[in-house]
Amino acid sequence: MTATSQPAGSPREFYDRLAGDYHLMFRDWDASIAHQAEVLGALVRQQLGEGPHTVLDCSCGIGTQAIGLALAGHRVVAGDLSPVAAARARTEAAGRGARLPALAADMRRLPFRAGQFDVVLSADNSLPHLLTADDVRAALAQLRRVLREDGLLLLTVRDYDELRRTRPTSTPPQVAGTGDNQTITFQLWQWHEDGERYDLEHFQLLPNGTGWDTRVRRTTYWALTRAQLSDFAVQAGFEEPCWLEPAESGYYQPVLTARAACL
Repeated sequence: MTATSQPAGSPREFYDRLAGDYHLMFRDWDASIAHQAEVLGALVRQQLGEGPHTVLDCSCGIGTQAIGLALAGHRVVAGDLSPVAAARARTEAAGRGARLPALAADMRRLPFRAGQFDVVLSADNSLPHLLTADDVRAALAQLRRVLREDGLLLLTVRDYDELRRTRPTSTPPQVAGTGDNQTITFQLWQWHEDGERYDLEHFQLLPNGTGWDTRVRRTTYWALTRAQLSDFAVQAGFEEPCWLEPAESGYYQPVLTARAACL
């Protein structure tokens, strides 16, 4: 059996297995925490004013965005489908002097009251783990429910308009660390016949003193275009969907902003 013919795992399994090594994809994780908080915080200020604001990071991973926003003074709550990732986010935040309640939570069934947050964030291409229109609608409806009226939605995803056109089968290797502590990360993609979904294999090569340990995680994504995501957001009760490109926002992925319509 070739590597790309092996079955993809569930998103929870993928991130449970990745949580301990996630930071190794960054050249400097703390620098990325600070930079992403600066960029996302600026978007929040532009839309809602200085704050501080109540923020839900509903796909927090190990806390890359949530920790920085908490350190910047926002009142952040974090959730993730992976309990392992959420637990690490909570621990990493505490180690940096930030208060970050973090729990395992499925964005399709959020355990928060209606109108609780000023901002809901889902970053790092998390929403495209949902593979059906019903699941995407369910998640976005939950994000709208927990936002106050005129609250801010922030979503970041890969540039799937371009990727669906080119249908790449791999990503260039990323090298993080220095000397004997270098980690190499790359991905292999196998596109489905529908041209919209793909199975991803995430490879990490970690030095072990005499060679390399290879860690492989598998999952599936739906390559949602800007138009598709905007339409889903409007159907869920958001208005004024607007896409910001990396050159405009400073964030490394396209960012969708939208406001919670009055119910």
